[in-house]
Amino acid sequence: MTSLVHTRVDPRLGEFALRTLDPVADAPLLHRWVTHPRSAFWLMQEADLDGVVEEYRRIAAHPHHDAFLGLWRDAPAFLAERYDPAHVELVGLYEARPGDVGMHFLCAPPEVPVHGFTRAVITTVLSWLFADPRTERVVVEPDIRNTAVQALNAAVGFEVIGPITKPEKMALLSICTRPRFLAATATGGTATGTTAATVVKENHREHA
Repeated sequence: MTSLVHTRVDPRLGEFALRTLDPVADAPLLHRWVTHPRSAFWLMQEADLDGVVEEYRRIAAHPHHDAFLGLWRDAPAFLAERYDPAHVELVGLYEARPGDVGMHFLCAPPEVPVHGFTRAVITTVLSWLFADPRTERVVVEPDIRNTAVQALNAAVGFEVIGPITKPEKMALLSICTRPRFLAATATGGTATGTTAATVVKENHREHA
């Protein structure tokens, strides 16, 4: 059974929300998203439906990584993953601190592009992560070629730390503190909801 964990009202685009993900029931939707040409940086282009189910079951069972389905106006619109960089994904690649949380997100391929939608999504995801008082910094590692998401990250307060070499890509490690996020999104809407303890899963994906 899924449950709502966070809601945020964007001043221009309305309500966004996050709910827990059902690895089986949500798999057909996720499969369409992750195999779309626009989702190349998610690194699941060749996945079949069974592979998506297996991956998100693995995430659900992992003690340091979890996944959530994002909603816009009550309809599925994005995917968010949260992980503990001290245990997976970035182990040995940077100096992790208590309160660090890793993040990936993927917007659904749009039928009709909506101006400002991706920024509203990342703002919602960060609002959710920082709603947990234990979260001090959010850490991301986009592909160094993904200049679009790097610009988006900068717009919501991320600071580039530098390139790192991962098994699946050359990445650009970037970190956002709560003060930097709040300063960058001072008029970015209201948020409500609850957050569980920082949990995580191991994967090799690109947040986009």
